[in-house]
Amino acid sequence: MDQLGFALENFDAIGEWREIYPSGTRVDASGQLPDGARFGGPVELRKLLREHSDQFLTTVTEKLLTYALGRGLEASDAPAVRAVERGAATDNYRFASLIQQIAVSMPFTHRMSVDSSN
Repeated sequence: MDQLGFALENFDAIGEWREIYPSGTRVDASGQLPDGARFGGPVELRKLLREHSDQFLTTVTEKLLTYALGRGLEASDAPAVRAVERGAATDNYRFASLIQQIAVSMPFTHRMSVDSSN
């Protein structure tokens, strides 16, 4: 996440744009993706992510589903990931559509609660 996070380094803790840190050092918002592609800020990162939109969609879906289930994904969850993506496609992959599709997905609706009283 650090490399992707570097692209957003120009935004401070409350979301205001900055070019220079309070210490006087210039903000460096450059980074590199695992495939070696380099970017220099949020605009360039957005362009790169759009070029890899299928991978980006799958990664976001997997991370959201992992959070929703409270567990890591397994190979048996792959059909659910694809179903969420297909369902969100009808609404142009809007974030709200991904959340809605996860909420009605088989792994989410059939998850087992953990009894924490033991």
